Amino acid sequence: MPDTLYAVAAVLVTAAVTWALRALPFTALAPLRASATVQFLSTRMPAGVMVILVVYCLRDLPVTQSCALAPVSALTVTIGLHLWRRNALLSILGGTAVHVTLASAVFAH
Repeated sequence: MPDTLYAVAAVLVTAAVTWALRALPFTALAPLRASATVQFLSTRMPAGVMVILVVYCLRDLPVTQSCALAPVSALTVTIGLHLWRRNALLSILGGTAVHVTLASAVFAH
């Protein structure tokens, strides 16, 4: 069993490293807010991330089979709801509900 001094030193080092790792993002945040690149990316990244996710999710979709109708319908509903209401939560929930309903009830294998 390690002696008490060793255990206290280990706890202090662990606490210091944890504190430093949690404080590091805040110290880097101030210079980043003034960066023109970060400001540009903050306006473009949400749409870019969504495009990447859609391509990733639909990349192996067999478009010639009927099982593709559930994800394509859900995507259409999601886009339509978002263009209509501009509410991300409504769009995500609506598209998810359509996909789950179609995939489990209509196109179930």
